[in-house]
Formats: sequence, structure tokens, C-alpha cells
Amino acid sequence: MEYTHLGRTGLTVSRLCLGTMNFGPHTEEADAHRIMDEAHEQGINFFDTANTYGGHGTRGRTEEIIGAWFAQGGGRRERTVLATKLYGETGPWPNEGKLSALNIRRAVDASLRRLRTDHIDLYQMHHIDRDTPWEEIWQAMEVLVAQGKIVYVGSSNFAGWHIAQAQEAARARNFLGLTSEQSLYNLLERSVELEVVPAAQHYGLGLIPWSPLHGGLLGGVLRKEREGVRRSQDRQAGVLAARRDQIQAYEDLAAELGHEPGDVALAWLLSRPAVTAPIVGPRTLEQLLAAVRALDVSLDGKTLDRLDEIFPGHRTAPEDYAW
Repeated sequence: MEYTHLGRTGLTVSRLCLGTMNFGPHTEEADAHRIMDEAHEQGINFFDTANTYGGHGTRGRTEEIIGAWFAQGGGRRERTVLATKLYGETGPWPNEGKLSALNIRRAVDASLRRLRTDHIDLYQMHHIDRDTPWEEIWQAMEVLVAQGKIVYVGSSNFAGWHIAQAQEAARARNFLGLTSEQSLYNLLERSVELEVVPAAQHYGLGLIPWSPLHGGLLGGVLRKEREGVRRSQDRQAGVLAARRDQIQAYEDLAAELGHEPGDVALAWLLSRPAVTAPIVGPRTLEQLLAAVRALDVSLDGKTLDRLDEIFPGHRTAPEDYAW
């Protein structure tokens, strides 16, 4: 396993992050525990979850599954850099979601109980809160750091100007502020290159891409369709129809290289500036092992250029808007 620092911090994390969103809705607890054990066997020490994961009507269930795994002991918690998130509604009453100081206080304590731990290594805001001022958010986070309940703070789904706004407010308080940003980023969706990636680089944030295979569309979807082993979900069908030629060219390139399409997609992300660790969210042990395989894939300059031709990005960002 390869390791790197999370942004400008001294925290060392694996180049792959284990995403746990499937634990509960699609992966039974016993299987989830086996996946997490295997992740440690493979050297993955970075796990990501959220307080709303678990499925409809069972929000928080994923954290409970991880907590039960930690409770088995054997150094499981000590070897894990644990990241969770807050923002989404966890109940029907006011102040059971978003980023008010009251919800931050309640949400962290609830996550700690479910996770059966005394601290969260990376506490991430799952979305920008348009109604809560940064002074309130940072004061609440500072209290959690002082109490030892969290170590680092991260963001998710922030725009570039949100990152700048957050960091300048933190700077005024002599607070470390954000250490990471978790964004949708893959070959099919490169809009974060416009301003989020430059902002992350400027402020020293580690970038944690989610959905690196874009819901499976970069994992050999056309080949699997031909083999009759996959049918595109409704939410993917429109993207597949609109970008079928690109995806076919991509799968042809992967075949030419002798690699699985999913391995190429992950290897490409690992080559991107500011990227710390793509999040892989396996439903099965086999899917986890397939993701680890991408660490052995090296893409040369010619291949990277061909991928840019198939899926054009934003090479002149953040000056794309200028002439």
C-alpha cells in the first residue's frame, strides 16, 4: 500500500479510502466486517462514513456496523483513520441537521456513540450550510477539538469559493480550518478542476474524490452489457446514452493497455494534483480487492494525453474563464 499526507497535515493515510455507504443497505454486517478486516490486511487505514448512511429509515446504521467492528478490538480502531460526516437530517425536528452549533454538538456525540469510539479523526461537513455563519461553525468545531472529540475538520461538496470563505474565516481565528475536501471527481465529471482543485491546492487541502467510477459507468459498463451481466440503472441511463461513444473509446483504450477499465479510472485519479485518496465503496470483498489492483497500474504521459482527448478536462483552470 502507498501512503501520503492528508493535505498540508502530518496525518498519514492510504492512497485508497474505504467508503462504507453500502454497509447496511447492500452489505450485511458480517460481510462488512470481513471487508474492513481485509482492508487492513491490504494496508488501507483510511475509512469514510457519514451519520446519515444506513438506508431509508435506518440512518446511522452504517456507523453502528463500524462501531461493532471496532468493539472486536485487535487494534482495529487504533489502526484506522476514521472520517465521518454531518449535515443531513437525522430526525424530523428542527436542529437535527445542517451546521448550527447545536446540531454540531448533538451530531458528534451521536456519531461517537454509534461508532463506539472517543474521537473522530476527520469530521467532515457533508454540504455547505447557507444559513449558518462561519463564526458559529468554527467556534463549535474549535470546542470539539479542545474536548478531544475530533482531530481534523474537512468539507464535502464545497465550491471553490466556499473553501476560500471557510479558510479565511478560520485564519482570522488562528484555527487550522479545513484539511480536506471530498468531491465528485472522475473522468466523466471533471468540473471540480475549474476552481475546487485550485482552491484545495492553494489552501493545502487533500482532495478525496467520491464516485471514482461514476456509478460503475467507468467500470466496463458496455462490455458488461454485451456479456449480459449488467443493466444500467435509470439514473445512469441518460448519462450512458449521451456519452456512449466516449465510454466505448475509453473501454477500447483500457483493453489496449491490458487493464480493467475501473483500474484505469482509479489510476488516473491517483495521478491528479491534490488528490489524496479516491473513495472506493465495495459491496463485496471481491470489489475491494479489484480496487486495490489499481495501485499497480502506471499511466504514462501518452496514455494520460489520450484520456484527456476522450474526456476533456480544464488544463488552464482556474483561468478557464479568462482569455
